[in-house]
Amino acid sequence: MSIRDARYADASSIAAISIEVWIGTYLKQGVNNFFADFALAEFTTANIESQLSDQSQFCLVSENEIGIDGFIRVSFGQEAPVAGCSDTEIATFYVQPRHHGKGIGKRLLKAAVERCRAKDIEEVWLTTNSENTPGIAFYLSQEFNFSGETHFRIDDQAYLNNVYSYSF
Repeated sequence: MSIRDARYADASSIAAISIEVWIGTYLKQGVNNFFADFALAEFTTANIESQLSDQSQFCLVSENEIGIDGFIRVSFGQEAPVAGCSDTEIATFYVQPRHHGKGIGKRLLKAAVERCRAKDIEEVWLTTNSENTPGIAFYLSQEFNFSGETHFRIDDQAYLNNVYSYSF
């Protein structure tokens, strides 16, 4: 298993993992057209390629002998939804559920922190759904601190999210 910079050729794999993890994490009771339409419009190869070409962010992937099993995307210059956080956001951090517990998330986070340190960044923040118990447990185990609350919005719907920050 290796951690490396994402490449344009990875965009479709990153999009597929995004759909898998997002739907599996947040849609526990079934998939309706409202959420399916959002996921299919948001997590496209073209959108991922655009993110990969954006110089105000970076994306690292975890790759096993078959393919990508997780990734982390960090964005600079992002306004935090709560006061006191830096302008560096872990915008997306997904590991395929069947690969949880193998240290992939820890390795991705460590590599992202090292990249941030090289840029003289000392803190990152992220948001996660307030009901994402496994994700929250992971972030707390990695010494993230609860910083406040915000809402993730899809059209006119709002979903409570927690904000966590990590200083290093």
